[in-house]
Order: sequence, then structure tokens, then C-alpha cells
Amino acid sequence: MSVATVRRTDLRYRIGLNLRAVVGRSYPRIVGANREPSWIFFEALLPLLGIAAYVFIYQSFGARALAGIASDPSLVNYPIDPWAVIFLHKSPAELRAGVMQGAIATAQANTNALVASVVLGGTMVAFWLNVLWSMASQLYWEKEIGNLQLYMMAPMNRMALLGGMAVGGMVMTSMRAVSTLIAGVFVFGVIFQVANPFLLIAVFFATLIALYGLGMMFASLYLLWGREAWNLSALMEEPIFFSSGFYFPLGGLFRIPGWGPAVAIAGSFIPASIGLDALRQLTLGSTAFGGTLWIFDVTTELEILVGMAVLFLILARYALAYLETLAKREGKLTSRHQ
Repeated sequence: MSVATVRRTDLRYRIGLNLRAVVGRSYPRIVGANREPSWIFFEALLPLLGIAAYVFIYQSFGARALAGIASDPSLVNYPIDPWAVIFLHKSPAELRAGVMQGAIATAQANTNALVASVVLGGTMVAFWLNVLWSMASQLYWEKEIGNLQLYMMAPMNRMALLGGMAVGGMVMTSMRAVSTLIAGVFVFGVIFQVANPFLLIAVFFATLIALYGLGMMFASLYLLWGREAWNLSALMEEPIFFSSGFYFPLGGLFRIPGWGPAVAIAGSFIPASIGLDALRQLTLGSTAFGGTLWIFDVTTELEILVGMAVLFLILARYALAYLETLAKREGKLTSRHQ
């Protein structure tokens, strides 16, 4: 066996080769995407318009709730226990004012929680769209422009190719996600209360790994399904936004009789739904919305996300292996329109 052959089968060499493949495939998404200033504008600022629409709707709900509290006769004429007047040393008017202030504070907290849910959902929308259009559809596009055969002939693990796409997509999309968070805090006045930042980071990255693992699996399946990939990506936008609770707490669907729980359970198969539920609990507190709109506790949801990440990465590897086998057997996988 020659020295070159030994070197090419060496584990250290193969690891280095695959790492270079990851860097090479992620480079265009990290560096190249930021070379065009107009892309930064379209990616970071324009999506805020859709988020702002939901924010203004929820703020109008909050204003209506505050107006209802101010004119609620049950609060204006709230019955006061005479013993409370004696022991608290306050007049009935002061006690009624305290009850009114408590109701107003609850309404304001719920409004802030709804707006914060929209802002967090907007950050996750960026990653989900990136998974659909820059991960799941990417191999199909590469086939259409004639690059797929180069990837198939390259002496690298195909998972390194998908891994580079995922890493580049995460970094590229983070710009839009960060801009959404900044706008939420400084423009919409959202207040986040993070009690456990390490758990928050763990949930966030577990969500991204599971989400991009799903995208890696879809990349192989889309290539097998051919031109139906466009229809699938379009189908999994707005319906997923609703069923996965991108713009409202997903637990609210479970409170709708009939079709609500079925839609929520279907949407829970997308990692973003479980991840968003956990992120909202960690940034708003488990007592937000009275603690009635959460699916599971944060620890359970983190375990589910880790399980999803492992499952989707394994399925992606098997789907890619089947894709390679099919290419060798039929010899036409890289042909356009087939």
C-alpha cells in the first residue's frame, strides 16, 4: 500500500477533509451573503413589518382590556371586607384602588407576554424559512444548475456537505433573528426576564440542531421527490406558522375544543414548536398567562428536543445513504428534470 493511500485512509486526514468541506460549504452563506448590502436590508428589516402587524394587534387587545377594567362595575364597586379595613389600616377606596391596580398590572403583563411571544416567534420564523428554502431545497437546486454531480464525486462524507449548509444557514439567519430581538426590545418595548441563561442557551441550540437536522433529512427527500419540492416548501410555511404557534403560545390551541388539540399535536412534530414553548417559559416565566398555556415544563421539552435532534440526524444519514445508493443503481439522479 502506497504512502498516499495510507494517508487518505487515515482517520485524522478524513476528519480534516470533512471539516474543510464543512467550512467550504458554509463560507458562501456566512461571508458571501453579507457582501450584498441590499440582502442585509431585505433579510433584517422587511420581515419586521409582518411581526409589527401582530404586535399592534396584541397591543390593541391589551388597550381594550385596560379600558374594560377601568369601566368594570365589579371592580369599581368591589366589595371590601370590613376586617381588611381594620387590619390593613386603609380606607375602602384605597383597597378598591389596589384591586384595580392589580387587574391593570395583570393585563399589562399578559400584553407584554403576547408581544414577546410574537418577537420570539419572529426569530424562529427566520430559521424555519432558512431550513425550508436554503436547506431542504438546496440539493434540488444544485441538481438543477449542475453542481450536484460535483458533490457526489468529491471525496468527502455527504453529511459534511449538509453540515456545512446547516452551519452557514444558522450564522446567516442569526443576523435576522438578532435584529428581530433588538426591535422587540427597543421598538416594541418587550421585557424579557431570563432567570436561567445557561438553560436558555441549551434549549436554543438544541432547537436549532433538531430543526436543521430536519432540514438535512428534507434535503435528501426533496431531491428524491423532484419538482414537488417547491410545492412542499410553500405548503409548509403558513400552515406551520399556525400549527406550531409561531405567533402565539401553542398551548392555546389545546384549549380550543374539537380541532384545536389535533392541530397542536401535529404542529408539535416540528422542533420549533417545542423550542419556542420552552424559550417563552424561560424568558417570560412559567407563571406567564397564568401558567395555563404551556405544553410541558422546560426540562421535559429540552429532553424532547435532544431526542428530536438525534432522531432527525440519524434519519438524515439514512436518507442520504439511500440517495447515494439510488444514484449508483440508476445513474440518473444528477440529471435535470428527473
